[in-house]
Amino acid sequence: MSLAKVKKEIRLLGNRKKAAIYQRFFKTGPGQYGEGDIFLGLTVPEMRAITKSNTLTLREIQSLLRSKIHEHRLVALLFLVKLYQKTKDARLAKFYLDNTDYVNNWDLVDLTAPNILGDFLLKRKRRVLYALAESNKLWERRIAIVATYTFIRNNQYRDTIRISEILLRDDHDLIHKAVGWMLREVGKKNRKELEKFLKKYHKKMPRTMLRYSIEKFPEAKRKQYMKKY
Repeated sequence: MSLAKVKKEIRLLGNRKKAAIYQRFFKTGPGQYGEGDIFLGLTVPEMRAITKSNTLTLREIQSLLRSKIHEHRLVALLFLVKLYQKTKDARLAKFYLDNTDYVNNWDLVDLTAPNILGDFLLKRKRRVLYALAESNKLWERRIAIVATYTFIRNNQYRDTIRISEILLRDDHDLIHKAVGWMLREVGKKNRKELEKFLKKYHKKMPRTMLRYSIEKFPEAKRKQYMKKY
């Protein structure tokens, strides 16, 4: 009954105009990264509100996660984050890894990878992230780098730097943006660590990756790096 109630709430909050905008924004056309994804037009705050006022079992979360509808998958993942944060159960991190095929757009990755996988690995070995970084699946590679956001928040930068090196020659813009974003976050906590990386790699970095990583630098310094590109 809980799952039916959640689906009904999602359906009632649907907005056709927003859905049409999201279809374009999340690149759902033929050959694009979100090809075939179906949107109902809910906002993230609306979906978070649904998870706050409802409870789903893990089996119900899995059922919702396997939906073709984007908001179903995101709500399912937000329920998973809620359950993980409450229990810190290792089985939930494994569930996340076992279901990466359904974590298949950048918002789904970004709202969950640090809060589940990153948190789980904070005091554990992180080999799985390197396997994901070498994956032929776009979203697994993005999970690998974005999960390190939790490490950065805890003043741990080594894995972000190493995974950034692995993804340096990735050919997808969404990876360039994610790596640049994480490097920028490293720089906000430890400028020397970021500058050490840039000194070694800034001429090899995709332009978008470089631009994102130096976003918080003074304008003169940003221009200096971009001029050297």
